[in-house]
Amino acid sequence: MGSGHSAVPTVDDCYAGLVWTAAHAEELGIDPARLVIGGASAGGGLAAGVTLKARDLGGPTLAGQLLIYPMIDDRNETVSSRQVDGFGVWDRGSNDTGWGALLGDRRKTDAVSIYAAPARATDLTNLPPAFIDVASAEVFRDEDVAYAARIWEQGGIAELHVWPGGFHGFDAMAPQAGLSLRARAARLDWLRRILGA
Repeated sequence: MGSGHSAVPTVDDCYAGLVWTAAHAEELGIDPARLVIGGASAGGGLAAGVTLKARDLGGPTLAGQLLIYPMIDDRNETVSSRQVDGFGVWDRGSNDTGWGALLGDRRKTDAVSIYAAPARATDLTNLPPAFIDVASAEVFRDEDVAYAARIWEQGGIAELHVWPGGFHGFDAMAPQAGLSLRARAARLDWLRRILGA
């Protein structure tokens, strides 16, 4: 693309989309007090990064953040990242490749932005309520559990689900499995409570 933009959305792109949506809420028929951001996998990492950016830049205000097995830590050094190596949908090597493509030489250095890798954020205060879910048999398990724990430690609200026996993307690949149905139901239940629906 000649504009200098890659085809892969960045946190800045997603934040611009949030700002635009909030500014045009009335014409879109959206209640600006009920904006929720969400995403899965790399999209969950983008959603977490945009949430941090919205807090740090003073808006738009979010009612919640729905983080589905989010990819949030470029360091790839957790126990679960070592356990899921050489097999599965997204393993340790896939994670190294993905983060390397995004961050290049900055990866695993102090030059990595908290918006790109939200697990690096030390201040998780003043965030909207989070829904975080992850599978027990995937690379992202431990970084996602740690993120929820740090939100709680700093006085925030997080609902955490670790789906037993699930692998990365289990709900998309086996949508009729009992575990997938329960995971989607839990997300929907949280959304209804957050939105007062």
